[in-house]
Amino acid sequence: MKKLVLLVLLVVGSSLFAQSKSELLAHYEGYYKQMRLQGDVNGVISALTHLNVIAPSQERRDTLAYVYMNNGQHVQALNTIGIENDANSSDIAVQVKAVSLKTLNQPKRAIEQFEILYTRKPNAYLAYELADLKILVGDTTGAGTNIEYGLTNAKDEMKHAFFERQQPYEASLKAAFHHLKGLLTYNVDKTKIDEAIGHIDQALKIDPSFNLASLSKQALESKKNQPEAAKN
Repeated sequence: MKKLVLLVLLVVGSSLFAQSKSELLAHYEGYYKQMRLQGDVNGVISALTHLNVIAPSQERRDTLAYVYMNNGQHVQALNTIGIENDANSSDIAVQVKAVSLKTLNQPKRAIEQFEILYTRKPNAYLAYELADLKILVGDTTGAGTNIEYGLTNAKDEMKHAFFERQQPYEASLKAAFHHLKGLLTYNVDKTKIDEAIGHIDQALKIDPSFNLASLSKQALESKKNQPEAAKN
């Protein structure tokens, strides 16, 4: 008799738990939709976190990490999905890792993630990110390959965002590749400063308002006009 009572209690308890879980899931799914409608990022993060606790899924984790990334919370984004190289990760997960690692000044790890995306679907935007990061870490050969791909495949209407000024702005992506080619030329051989300036002039010819290219040209011209002893 005691065994029967215990069995009944277990069945009832299990049923109540399932009902409670189902109700919670429905509540937070509704809450998530409402927070999205209201544009409440913190509410969306809260809702997705609860949903991941109640009914974990890789898709929800990836979405939560993406929201964190877009909200500038890059440490939280990486804590959500990790930083491991996983060829089976979704495009969203790899993008979150790549962008967040770059923002957190981890260029070598960021390159690994951007390479996964580039292998899946190469495009000029990814080529730019890779070239920029590879110049930073000293991979001049890899950067050169990505720059040439970008110069060949970037369309005139493509833009890239830059943030060195207080007010972010967009410049021609093709011009941005010419700018990188100028920087790479100088980094590889400091005696080719005129050639480097020539590439940056090409960038400014395409997009005269490209502020970063103007700054780089000024810096190179300043180097050029220094006495030889000061250049070294």
